[in-house]
Amino acid sequence: MATITHSRLAIQARGLQRRYRGRSGEVEAVAGMDLVVEAGAIFGFLGPNGAGKTTVMRMLATLLPLSGGEAEVAGADVRREPRTVRRRIGYVGQKCGSDHSISGRSELVFQGLLYGLSRSRAERRAAELVGAFDLTECATRRSETYSGGQRRRLDVALGLVHRPSVLFLDEPTTGLDPQSRARMWEEVRRVRDQGTTVFLTTHYLEEADVLCDRVAIVDRGRTVAQGTPDELKRAVGGDVVALRVREHAEVALRALAAQPYVKEATLDGDTVRLHVERGEAAGHLLLGQLRTAGLELVTLSVARPSLDDVFLGCTGRSLRDGAA
Repeated sequence: MATITHSRLAIQARGLQRRYRGRSGEVEAVAGMDLVVEAGAIFGFLGPNGAGKTTVMRMLATLLPLSGGEAEVAGADVRREPRTVRRRIGYVGQKCGSDHSISGRSELVFQGLLYGLSRSRAERRAAELVGAFDLTECATRRSETYSGGQRRRLDVALGLVHRPSVLFLDEPTTGLDPQSRARMWEEVRRVRDQGTTVFLTTHYLEEADVLCDRVAIVDRGRTVAQGTPDELKRAVGGDVVALRVREHAEVALRALAAQPYVKEATLDGDTVRLHVERGEAAGHLLLGQLRTAGLELVTLSVARPSLDDVFLGCTGRSLRDGAA
């Protein structure tokens, strides 16, 4: 890949591949993925478990070698300049990375020393992060005593000690209660507002929709859609009618898919999903078609398209099922 110098790009990758040996032969975990992430954005990598999200993040962070393709992160080539990449990024994995036997403040200071800060600068930086991440009341306690939300905020603070250009967050809110998750979203936005590019993986639809400036939806090692959440949902178009019948869902699907006002029809388990221009108006027509076909309606709902509808349209199945 030719080197592209562009101040607005924090990450760019072309033809990214990762292969490994499995019991039944070679497995392609990432299959030729292209990515462009603008500087100063929150970029969400959305997909079900096993889609290749963590593998891509670890390759971009130089923790896994590339099997193919090229990537540049924070202005440095991942293959040729891995040390430079590591100096310019922060990485927070899924599992807690803190040392439970020491206090959060002590670990923040130690992290600063590892990045070459003087003792006084490391202590000042630790104090800044303790205040910024609301860890004051627990900063002098061993982190094994922290709540899940406090421990996760400490993890993110550790990734920011050296003021990285790009911060990688792997499933940052998994396992958190709703209040702690909302608090983490606030912290991530604040990091972005201070100029750091945030690249996060998630399988939470709401998290990608509400938090991220741009989203790449991935499945089975490939990117199936990219854009802002609004762009992706607008591409689906119209409204989504979801309905269930007493039995014979396949018959209902065939009967309703044939109607001229139905743009797309899919079967998700026992739920028929229909993309129509005007959901409320179409609902009355759909009821008539079901009666004509001798099918009994159980439930019907109308909603604007969601990121799950984008995933469903691209893959034929629900992301909610794949993320479970």
